Amino acid sequence: MEPRVSVLIPARDAEPTLEAALRSVARQRESGLECVVVDDGSLDRTREVGLRFAAADPRFRVVAAARAGLVPALNLGLAACRAPFVARMDADDWMHRERLSAQLCLLEEDPSLSGVGCHVRLFPRRGLSEGLRAYERWLCSIDSPDRVRRDAFIECPLAHPTLVVRREELLEVGFRDAGWPEDYDLILRLLAKGLRIGVVPRRLLGWRDSPGRLSRTHPAYGQLRFTECKAAFLASGFLAGCEEYVLWGYGATGRGLRRALAGHGKRPSHIIELHPRRVGQRIHGAPVVGPSALPTLRGRPIVVSVAGEKPRAEIRAALAAMEFQEPDEFVCAA
Repeated sequence: MEPRVSVLIPARDAEPTLEAALRSVARQRESGLECVVVDDGSLDRTREVGLRFAAADPRFRVVAAARAGLVPALNLGLAACRAPFVARMDADDWMHRERLSAQLCLLEEDPSLSGVGCHVRLFPRRGLSEGLRAYERWLCSIDSPDRVRRDAFIECPLAHPTLVVRREELLEVGFRDAGWPEDYDLILRLLAKGLRIGVVPRRLLGWRDSPGRLSRTHPAYGQLRFTECKAAFLASGFLAGCEEYVLWGYGATGRGLRRALAGHGKRPSHIIELHPRRVGQRIHGAPVVGPSALPTLRGRPIVVSVAGEKPRAEIRAALAAMEFQEPDEFVCAA
């Protein structure tokens, strides 16, 4: 029988963690699955671990690949997936036994959804930085397609290993290496097509934090690359068709985003600041004004680039009180 969902796992030198990951796939309540493990030229016994599972359970398959990197491995594995839904997972994570059934249920109940994520629990807990704990809390606050879209430019609103996507739509966009995180790039491309991505608001994936994670070691996952990614999608989407925008915030976050947007021919017409010493000045030719000036600037897109959930909540409330609509008239991009 054709599988209902394909679990796609790229793996490189994952021998220490792959067995636990595959066991969590094997024990899923959703039995109509296949698991495609792409061995990306591993130098350890990763392939042997995958083949051992494949020998014992016909739902598991191993695709051997040259050592080409994550994106080629993902695309090779995607081509081998046969089910109408593709679920991502990493070779060092594990999933709750109800993960796939819960996500597939939501996708089948709501045909308007192209993909569905879920909440995560980072592990091991010891040694987790406060920044990662805050990101985990924020991820677990994303609970609807509207929240995914609204907060897409703050951080990546879904952990990529939690994503289940309709295969036809994933094949249409594919995975790509644009010089920044491929997972964030995928989410933003899906949203740019007008597709809806939902969330099962349960912690159904254990997401490993380790010193060897690509997000810690590869330059494509540095903060500068994240900012460049946001700027590229803002320029081609929210800011398309205009050269000027209003920038709220000129701290480190706002400065970095302004520089990145300048590379796409976008510049601030005004900068909104609360600091009284800055109001009345000019920054890169743009007058610095207080929030009270915003009603006179209506019609210009507003980019809120302020770090911190509490300040963003206050700014959102202030803009809502002035009857600015998110995300049509303003977006938050931390």
